[in-house]
Amino acid sequence: MDIKGNFVKLRAIENEDLELMREMLNDPEIENAVVGWAFPVSKSQQQQWYENNINNTTNFRFIIETPENEAVGLATLTNIDWKNRSATHGIKLANRANRGQGIGTDTVMAIMRYAFEELNLHRLNGSWLEKNRGSERLYTKCGWVIEGQKRQCVYKNGEFHNLMQVGILKSEYESIVKQLKYWE
Repeated sequence: MDIKGNFVKLRAIENEDLELMREMLNDPEIENAVVGWAFPVSKSQQQQWYENNINNTTNFRFIIETPENEAVGLATLTNIDWKNRSATHGIKLANRANRGQGIGTDTVMAIMRYAFEELNLHRLNGSWLEKNRGSERLYTKCGWVIEGQKRQCVYKNGEFHNLMQVGILKSEYESIVKQLKYWE
């Protein structure tokens, strides 16, 4: 089943998407803006990761497609805790030209709808590096709440960065959908 936003489609990763994913992982601009480790990834490593994760039921990753069927990024629901009904969400857009066009907003809204309305989750967690103002604007626009800050906990480019901790509850999602009239 594909996940539909107002204009983006989130779909399963296919073998032909691995090069896009590898390019995003190896792009210094993208990796410097997101949380996590940055190691060069080879084609064979990317293929091996795909084969090891294709049937994982606690970590879902989706390719973001535009209406023109162009793959432009990756959206995730990871660390799914089925008992406590929570998960962690993240997003990466592959090309700077794809930013500022509503793709991120539609992706986050579609992920929330899938998580809350289909998977019956209660809470989504997220984080961003404090300097990543684009992520801050995106998530706060979509109703996410800043819940705290981990001081100097992410080491990138020779320095420590603060990590903003955010979350959204199902009831807050329902409220933002009404407020924005998003699915109407």
